[in-house]
Amino acid sequence: MARTKWNDLTDQQKAAIIAAAAVDGGLRLWAGRDLAARNRHEVNGPKWLWAAGLSTINSLGVLPALYLLLGRRRRAADAAAS
Repeated sequence: MARTKWNDLTDQQKAAIIAAAAVDGGLRLWAGRDLAARNRHEVNGPKWLWAAGLSTINSLGVLPALYLLLGRRRRAADAAAS
């Protein structure tokens, strides 16, 4: 099976790829900055493992979303406010 070249894609396909990459990049940036700002007691699971996964695994935004939804523990200030 021959690989499709970028120039063979339609404008809609190119736009979808660029949009998906932008969303993935934004989620990775947000998750990475959040992870860096937390200590190890504020993270569910090993912090180093989350960092390694976020920086190496291409997941189309799934892994950063999982971290943001499930990988963080509530901070004491956040818990007291609610």
